Amino acid sequence: MASGFFALLDDIATLMDDVATMSKVAAKKTAGILGDDLAVNAEKSSGFTASREIPVLWAITKGSFFNKLMILPAAFLLSAFLPKVITIVLLLGGFYLAYEGAEKVFEFLGGHKHHKSEIPNKNLTEAEILATEKDKIKSAVITDFILSVEIIIIALGTVIQEQIWIQIPVVTIIALIATVGVYGIVAVIIRMDDFGLKLIAYNEEDNSVSDFFGQLLVKALPIVIRSLSVIGTIALLLVAGGIFAHNVEFFHHLIPTWPSLIKEFLIGLAVGAITLPLVFAAKKIISLFKK
Repeated sequence: MASGFFALLDDIATLMDDVATMSKVAAKKTAGILGDDLAVNAEKSSGFTASREIPVLWAITKGSFFNKLMILPAAFLLSAFLPKVITIVLLLGGFYLAYEGAEKVFEFLGGHKHHKSEIPNKNLTEAEILATEKDKIKSAVITDFILSVEIIIIALGTVIQEQIWIQIPVVTIIALIATVGVYGIVAVIIRMDDFGLKLIAYNEEDNSVSDFFGQLLVKALPIVIRSLSVIGTIALLLVAGGIFAHNVEFFHHLIPTWPSLIKEFLIGLAVGAITLPLVFAAKKIISLFKK
């Protein structure tokens, strides 16, 4: 009996070692899109009043966890029984991300002001502010869902030849990293100014080390937030272009000598430019029918 027990422990240790090894491989494969996920979600989680930043971020994080709970079992089942459906879902998500990225570019060029990046607190009731927050949270959770699908499918692809008891923990670990790690970093970014103010108030001395770093953090936050808006838009188009480049034969062989980043960005922008007027037209038709 003792030998059987130690054999079981040895099997568990081997399994854990395999899971750790494959998790490292999957993390490397998904590192790029995790970076895109961070940029997109940091941009979508910013622009709220200071007192509402953490509650709103927590609401988005809970939505992200719920997304993973839906996607993980569905991904394993589809991979086992209907693998072609995964590609269709990815492509639909690619259209949505391309549309969002192209819409932001269109707004930047002054063609259409869909929404402001910051939620105003003047001349608005509390109910109106909360309603605006709810809309932005919903948009962030939808985008997180699509990015989560891409992350989970890529992670699953790295262990698709492994047994199911290795696939499940490896992909689940990557999914947790995509939520806890990404939104943890987002929380640090959006609270930079508060931490900077605490450093400034740390002592009464002028021009101290804490004052220097505190002022640096406070001044850096607006620049970081503005940068994230640009980076987030580029990330949306890159992820969308990557989905089409990796899953559509035509795009895969298009301009093969070009760097993949430029190629995927242009593909995402082109698909978004086609999708954008179609969505605008559909919204116009729907609004006419509602009248």
